[in-house]
Amino acid sequence: MAFLTSNTPLDVVKHLVLIAVAGLLLVLGFFYVYLPVSTHHGETITVPKVTGMNVADLEAYLDERNLNYFVDDSSYSPNIRPFTVLVQDPAPGEKVKEGRKIYLQVSMKNPPVIKMPKLTDGSSKNAMLILKSYDLVVGQIQLVPDLASGAVLKQLVNGKEIAPGAAIAKGTKVDLVVGDGQGNQTFAVPNLINMPEDEAVTLLVGQGLQKGEVFEQPAEDGQTRGTVVRQRPAAGPDATIRMGQLVDIWIAK
Repeated sequence: MAFLTSNTPLDVVKHLVLIAVAGLLLVLGFFYVYLPVSTHHGETITVPKVTGMNVADLEAYLDERNLNYFVDDSSYSPNIRPFTVLVQDPAPGEKVKEGRKIYLQVSMKNPPVIKMPKLTDGSSKNAMLILKSYDLVVGQIQLVPDLASGAVLKQLVNGKEIAPGAAIAKGTKVDLVVGDGQGNQTFAVPNLINMPEDEAVTLLVGQGLQKGEVFEQPAEDGQTRGTVVRQRPAAGPDATIRMGQLVDIWIAK
């Protein structure tokens, strides 16, 4: 026949003390042993410089240092090798824990494709600013006879016109055809000799020409003061001039 034994008050106290000691050991072990080991408490790594490196070399390089990486951005530059690290975060020299990810921006192999902006009907200076803002390159600027001085008449890529909105890769060279302000209409040089200065200037403006330099020289015999005694270019049967060009005159004084 089995006999039931009852715990004495002393036994109960012993059990409670053992339970309390076990609980305390568990708490201390969790905070002072498990957590430091699992989180590498107090251990840090100095972030190395990876800018300028190729992404293909990063995995082994960072594995040796217990670090990871993630490419979260990219950009294109024709002067930088593809897949080169351009920017890193955290920066070199910062202290991080093991396993930390380093976020990278790398150079693209192929340039991104954008829409060609509209450059015509605006000034060449404005066109250059637009091209720069679109990461396009200003190519040759060809001046052609046109009254629209400094205005972009055509936008070209590889010698062919490209329409606004057409697909174009960043870094592409864009050539501009720009008006020189002189027009392409030619006509005989007007004869200003012996005309009063104000009438000569009025005639020039009326024919789409511009007054250039005005020189004075002493009046000679037979010359009337205040009149044109010489001009450049000179008038003649075969002398022609384009609209918008300058004409210099000499006035007798």
